[in-house]
Amino acid sequence: MTDKAPPSFRTPGRGAVGNPDIRFDRLARRFEDDGWSQPDADLTDLPVLRTQVREEVPRTVITRNTSPDLSFDRSVNPYRGCEHGCIYCYARPSHAYLGLSPGLDFETQLIARPDAPAVLAQELGARGYVPATIAIGTNTDPYQPIERERRIMRGLLQVLSDHHHPVAIITKGALIARDIDLLAPMAAQGLVRVGISLTTLDPATSRAMEPRVPLPAARLRTMRQLSDAGIPVRVMVAPVVPALTDHELEAILDAAAAAGAVAASCTVLRLPREVAGLFRDWLSAAYPDRAARIMGRVRELHGGRDYDPAFGQRMTGQGVWAGLLQQRFRLAARRLGLDRRLVPLRTDLFAVPPRAGDQLPLF
Repeated sequence: MTDKAPPSFRTPGRGAVGNPDIRFDRLARRFEDDGWSQPDADLTDLPVLRTQVREEVPRTVITRNTSPDLSFDRSVNPYRGCEHGCIYCYARPSHAYLGLSPGLDFETQLIARPDAPAVLAQELGARGYVPATIAIGTNTDPYQPIERERRIMRGLLQVLSDHHHPVAIITKGALIARDIDLLAPMAAQGLVRVGISLTTLDPATSRAMEPRVPLPAARLRTMRQLSDAGIPVRVMVAPVVPALTDHELEAILDAAAAAGAVAASCTVLRLPREVAGLFRDWLSAAYPDRAARIMGRVRELHGGRDYDPAFGQRMTGQGVWAGLLQQRFRLAARRLGLDRRLVPLRTDLFAVPPRAGDQLPLF
């Protein structure tokens, strides 16, 4: 008996190599070879696994958190699932709440929220709302490929701009440059900052780990475009994969500083829930010669486990190697002037735009 069923689709340009069971299901599925399978059969006749998008009508879009590891208490996600397909993505387990697998389903069964801008406007206009920075891109990337057609992120930015509301954006998508016309005026008012995630400078490694993400050179060009428009950009060296990308830390920071980044952060690889198994399977397929070494170092970072979710160390890791990495990061960031603390985004400009029929103030 084996857990690995023969493929039903070809999956070019996908990160995960399978679809693990959904942890909330009462029953698990296992493949049992009855002797009639043909392991050496030609797979070129199989259909290609395509992206499918469904729509969701949200009642609310602002999600709150109280995590001590995060610098924000609220976020908005225009999409569920992410076509970028990053194998290391910590958001993959969230797809199980939809009854979908964190594996290939996360990359191909996407949920769009076209009403999100209108719902956000209602929430910002609610009596008693107190403004604070909204983070976008903390779960799935708002500038993943379907945004080019759906333009939901564009709509959210327009609402935030109309309300003079602060926003922090995290993305790997070069499509963010499309919205410079909205972002630049907001940046001039101290209402926006952008984090660009850069995992490696090597295009082959990037394509293997993050198959539908713009290549590193494209992300560096995007940093330059945003910086030239006056939009503050933080380079996020995340995640650092030990024994695979950690040696690039200083080179990534050098390249980002040259592209106009004004700050930097660094996060180690974390593999919550199903991500651990997905990452191990991917390693075995993509880097069989160093898979054991990489996972050994990952476990060293997390107290002997694939992942330790404890606040305060889940993003930095623990142990000697983690300490050396943080020391390298601090030294390089200080040398490049990327260790600065950015000025907090403004909340004093927040205002609800007048609606049709509202009585205008006399003074």
